[in-house]
Amino acid sequence: MMIGYVTIGTNNLDGAVKLFDDLFEIIGVQKLWQHGGMAAWGTSREDIALCVVRPFNGQPATLGNGNMVALRMKSRSDVDAIHAKCIALGGTNEGKPGPQGNHDFYGGYFRDLDGNKFNAYVPDG
Repeated sequence: MMIGYVTIGTNNLDGAVKLFDDLFEIIGVQKLWQHGGMAAWGTSREDIALCVVRPFNGQPATLGNGNMVALRMKSRSDVDAIHAKCIALGGTNEGKPGPQGNHDFYGGYFRDLDGNKFNAYVPDG
């Protein structure tokens, strides 16, 4: 399976764009584009992207229980940095960075300003 992009909803596009601009800057990921009620971040248009959007149907963005976006990092220090940065920008902690489970997976869980859940991780910590 190939993932092209992941889309999460927002009720505050300006706030979400600022949060993700600031958050992803620390790991060298830039906004690829923004138009209308949508913006996307990634390393290139050929790689996987994260998109934030005002829902097309005009209804409020709500959380999907169990939905999460996992962001693969290059190092444990990147996991620690992006987790701390999101909290500093007003996000919430959903699980501090550290080893997870009975293997070398290292991850930190957080929610953005709209409550969307993320995991920053390195699979072999």
